[in-house]
Amino acid sequence: MEKLGALGLMGIPFPEDYGGGGGDTLAYALAVEELTRVDSSVAITLCAHTSLGTQPVYLFGDEQQKREWLPRLCSGERLGAFGLTEPEAGSDAGNTRTRARGEDGEWVIDGAKQFITNAGTDISGLVCITAVTGEDDRNPADAKEISNIIVENGTKGYEQGEPYRKMGWNASDTRPLTFSDCRVPERNLLGPRGAGFKQFLHILDIGRIGVAAMGVGLAQGALDQALAYAKQRSAFGKPISKFQAIQGKLADMSTEIEAARLLVYKAAREKDAERNFTLTAAQAKLKTGRLAVRCAEEAVQIHGGYGYIEEYPVCRFYRDAKILTIGEGTDEVQQMVIARALGA
Repeated sequence: MEKLGALGLMGIPFPEDYGGGGGDTLAYALAVEELTRVDSSVAITLCAHTSLGTQPVYLFGDEQQKREWLPRLCSGERLGAFGLTEPEAGSDAGNTRTRARGEDGEWVIDGAKQFITNAGTDISGLVCITAVTGEDDRNPADAKEISNIIVENGTKGYEQGEPYRKMGWNASDTRPLTFSDCRVPERNLLGPRGAGFKQFLHILDIGRIGVAAMGVGLAQGALDQALAYAKQRSAFGKPISKFQAIQGKLADMSTEIEAARLLVYKAAREKDAERNFTLTAAQAKLKTGRLAVRCAEEAVQIHGGYGYIEEYPVCRFYRDAKILTIGEGTDEVQQMVIARALGA
């Protein structure tokens, strides 16, 4: 992370005035894609930091919050995290149980989050959490008033649990969080009180572009490894890349990757053009997650027995791929988002 920060990659889409790279969403997607061609754990650390941890401060924070946090986040001095998922609020993200009550100029937070990325490292700086701050009389269908609040690492009453033992992304920090009589200043509220639900839906849309770029990058990395192995592995007197069965797999992977890449870039360009990108981002996320799993599986198959051995990157790629159909909204949630956007 320190090296990525020195290269200016930890704050690509944020203004230079706040220490960012002054780039756009497409530049950010390209960086994520290239990192994931090699290591998904590094990529998701940057991705969650940028799309989920830093974006809420930039989009919804006041000037004081931006000046306080963005330079440290964009430089990579501190990692950002986003606390949305809870035991009872995964795909049903609005079913937040964590509560924050106002008391003597502070928010007093009680609750728990799970599957949170970047919250427990030595350089973790903050987590932006969703919490119920009251009742919303404007929305009788859902009486919860949800707000986003910054909680700084080291705050009394905020604890990070032990990291999960995961199938993949093993160099990425993922753990549960607990808040017990955790007190933060009222000024840590991000944007208007009660705007949290709308805010996190927008953040998830942005995050899907990053995760979709990860899907393309992992698929491309799997193809890179499979092609290189097929060209140097010989069977029946010639490289296996000369057999039509292997060529068919490589050709299909290459074609699908190019199509998926264009979909991701389209979503990024729509966001940069300030057009509605909800539909395209969901389509890109759905397409690339499934493609990453398929390409990783084919790469393992092409490697044969060696693909099942940890010494070969495709083994790790295979383990890393599956979460891309779950995290940042499951495939089923993406289908729901897409259908609604189509007017179904």
